[in-house]
Amino acid sequence: MGRLLRGAKRLLRERFGFLRLMEARNKAVLSWTAVGLRRREDAEVRRLAAELGRRPSALVATVIPTYRRPEGLRRAVDTALAQTVREQVVIVVDDGAGLPELPDDPRLFAVSLARNVAVAGVVRNIGIRLSSSRYVAFLDDDNEWEPDHLERAVGALSAPGGPDAVYTALRRLRPDGTEMDVLSVPFDRRHAAEEGFLDTNAVVARRTRALRFSRLRRPPQVIPREDWELVFRYSRTHRVEHLPVPTVRYLVNPDSYWSSWSEHRPAGHLGAAGSGTAGP
Repeated sequence: MGRLLRGAKRLLRERFGFLRLMEARNKAVLSWTAVGLRRREDAEVRRLAAELGRRPSALVATVIPTYRRPEGLRRAVDTALAQTVREQVVIVVDDGAGLPELPDDPRLFAVSLARNVAVAGVVRNIGIRLSSSRYVAFLDDDNEWEPDHLERAVGALSAPGGPDAVYTALRRLRPDGTEMDVLSVPFDRRHAAEEGFLDTNAVVARRTRALRFSRLRRPPQVIPREDWELVFRYSRTHRVEHLPVPTVRYLVNPDSYWSSWSEHRPAGHLGAAGSGTAGP
């Protein structure tokens, strides 16, 4: 019986891919957690939309979730506002911890949730829903962009016959600022079903109804993360392409609140693998 079960698991993995099977399990086991979170998301969107008075609108809306990382947030915001694409709004969504002082820029909008939700997908969804734009980009509060990140992405997206979403390469940095490696993997859906190389800090996508994050509550040990789920599901009906240019400075942060690289293996990227651990 044990040999039969192992054989069945191997066949399922070969057919569907490890991460795809894990996500099916997540939906079966954790779907109940999304019900209350969807209600909280809806309530926060209504409250914050009334607070803002209007939906910030531009060619690109950049969503930055944040939680108790003021210095990192300021650096992330600075690199977002320094983009060569000027037709942009930046939406900072604080997960209930309070906002630090931020630059005085008419393109910057910052809101705080009424209380901590600790689910990255919900926090990012609120930023998406509060804004209006053709394209949406994502940047976490411990990462930074090169000045041409949006220019390269929007150039590819707006080209005749261009894709619906692109992701650039990640220059992954250790906490001391030294470079660990560059993660640059061409998009292939079968490969993505098996290997976790997708991260939304590098993604710029056309706004459609499919551009929403999973609302499942994912403890740190749960894989895959919501970054992978978004891009993999979006790619089912939209064309996704990789731009092999490192435009994201990604901190592999052992204290990361949002994401973990523990499920990512060395295959397919340049340099050595690393890992982080999600915070509480």
